[in-house]
Amino acid sequence: MVSFHAPIGKEVREALGTYDDLTAALLARRGVTTKEEAEAFLSPSYDAHIGDPLLIHNMPKAAKRIADAIQNNERITVWSDYDCDGIPGGVLLHDFLKKAGANFDNYIPHRHEEGFGVNSSGVEKLAGEGTKVLITVDCGITDVEPIARAKELGVDVILTDHHLPQETVPPAYAVIDPKQEGETNTYRDFCGGGLAWKLSCAVLTIGRGEGMAWAMKIPEGWEKWLLDMAGLATIADMVPLTGENRVIAKYGLLVMRKSPRIGLQKLMKVARVNQRFVTEDDVGFMLAPRVNAASRMGNPRDAFELFTTTDEARAEALAKELEKANRSRRALGASITRAVKERLETRVNELPPVIAMGDPDWRPGLLGLVANSIAEEYQRPVFLWGREGGFTMKGSCRAGGGISVVALIEAAGDTFVSGGGHKASGGFTLADHAVFDFEERMARSLASLPSAPDEELVAHADAELCASDATRELLRKMEQLSPFGMGNPKPVFAFRDVMIERVSWFGKGDEHLKISISHDRSTLDAVAFYARRDLGKACAELSAGKRASIAGSLERDQFVRGAPVRLRLVSIR
Repeated sequence: MVSFHAPIGKEVREALGTYDDLTAALLARRGVTTKEEAEAFLSPSYDAHIGDPLLIHNMPKAAKRIADAIQNNERITVWSDYDCDGIPGGVLLHDFLKKAGANFDNYIPHRHEEGFGVNSSGVEKLAGEGTKVLITVDCGITDVEPIARAKELGVDVILTDHHLPQETVPPAYAVIDPKQEGETNTYRDFCGGGLAWKLSCAVLTIGRGEGMAWAMKIPEGWEKWLLDMAGLATIADMVPLTGENRVIAKYGLLVMRKSPRIGLQKLMKVARVNQRFVTEDDVGFMLAPRVNAASRMGNPRDAFELFTTTDEARAEALAKELEKANRSRRALGASITRAVKERLETRVNELPPVIAMGDPDWRPGLLGLVANSIAEEYQRPVFLWGREGGFTMKGSCRAGGGISVVALIEAAGDTFVSGGGHKASGGFTLADHAVFDFEERMARSLASLPSAPDEELVAHADAELCASDATRELLRKMEQLSPFGMGNPKPVFAFRDVMIERVSWFGKGDEHLKISISHDRSTLDAVAFYARRDLGKACAELSAGKRASIAGSLERDQFVRGAPVRLRLVSIR
């Protein structure tokens, strides 16, 4: 028997009258309250719900410049970030420009030697090699001086980024950033790779509209094959999977499932992902970490080449390199996490409102993952810095407790040389003088913010179920709401006062948990990966014969014959 924690109002229920009670309640909780919105949410259509790219502010100007550069054989360089947003964005522009027969190259800065964003030395090098048009992907919105230098050297910069602009916007030929003032597009939550795909579509539209020879040779609809990379970036970068992003993610997964891209196939193989059934969870937890490991532990060019090579042997070798790098990343990340927790354990009764610390031996490229884990566990903002390849202290920050890290950075005065990102995550360069009282500075920054109420800190279950309710039919209804992610979390169901029948731990360090529960004369298996980290002390106290209340999301167990329904645990009490 399904019971709802937050029943919907009569008007909304009537508007969603064609749907069953549970589906209607889940839609309403996600802000979908009309029949039209429900149809768009449950059945996102490429033709109906992908917007005209030329409606994005400055897109016509940017697309025209690139189309002309292709037509006139001018040198184009794509400068992309080195994470699993920038790299797929760079890859899809590579594929598009190659298909168009353009004179182009791709440039990816080295994380440890050049750092994030556009830099003047790289711009000067590219200008000296003949670059006339520089397209940025997932970076550039804060790089005023390097882009001004490009302009001085006669390079037209097409800046595409989705991070928050600062007071001064770089003097690019065209700035495409949905978060800038004057944005004309209705939807504004694209990631960097998503914007790169929209740019490709816009350039193709301009080229076809003007009858350019290169554009007329590209088959209608070919650009849909680029959605494997746009979808990968959209899911990996954790932008809201709502509106147009939802369409990009859904169709991106469809393309991934049948993509002939040999590097993607090899990466899925080493990550033990079944290409035919790849999901958003596979992208977020299996593929994206391996792509990101390339820059964090080695050279981001490896990930780029993996996705662009047509050589099967080379693709296999590169996939294995990324797998090796990811293992090293996990080991080093775990070591830093332990070090952070050891410092915090000494002050368990006086935890700071903002966790802000660092170590010269910590590698900056690993700190985002560590900060995310600490922020989730301690439910407060986390700022961690390290130092590598010089004397600059760089770091990552993650939101916790509903506080915007961008707001904290902006309110921190001269604490940072630079910094920015999204509300939930960001990066920064710490000023030398701030290292000695970093924690106190961030506490003052937090205290200075308005005390307006923010989002709820705890996500409540969508509904309460009995074990007998966890059927394939219910799971199929839930899968209609996929792909899940930011802005569209997986439905969470509560099971009250269940009997624990079996408890087992598995994995190299027994870090994963599997339990079997009996409830209402039915049984159900449930799992939690990295259970001690994510579920806390409650999971350690489980034993057969005890009773507990649990919550989790329904999923298919792909490792058991018949793929039965199981529960992915999110809490135990």
